[in-house]
Amino acid sequence: MEAGRPHQIRPTGPVDIRRIEAGIFNYRADMDWTNNPFELGLDRLVDLDTEAEFMGKEALRRIKEEGVRRRIVGVEIAGDRLDMNESKWPVRIDGREGGQVTSAVYSPRLEKNIGYAWVPAEHSEPGSSVVVDTLDGTRDAVVVPMPFIDPGKQIPKS
Repeated sequence: MEAGRPHQIRPTGPVDIRRIEAGIFNYRADMDWTNNPFELGLDRLVDLDTEAEFMGKEALRRIKEEGVRRRIVGVEIAGDRLDMNESKWPVRIDGREGGQVTSAVYSPRLEKNIGYAWVPAEHSEPGSSVVVDTLDGTRDAVVVPMPFIDPGKQIPKS
């Protein structure tokens, strides 16, 4: 730690740019125990038709039937290069607060600002417009599909 201090080198977690580009969520930053797989777009991992019983099965069945009120989505945020957000940024829809950006960063590969935002389910379709209140001011953003890089998972096949 002392050797790295003069060079501002310190321990860290995964490279957030690559994590966000790949569509990987960070527990506590992007989601927590209060979220369910349907809100996270992980429906394909839930088998409610299995005969096996598991904790939460009936609750998940009910959520699937009723639908979710919010979803986490990918967003492209307009404007100059953003620094990694260290706090959650408000998302506004039609002038009213409607969610929050949990992780955002500038992607050098994509040459744009990308991130994750929780939004009401009715505004979670790709192409939906939102406004993000960053530390640098208000910016327009658009909901986009995730992952941002290699959505068809072609890189591993190379």
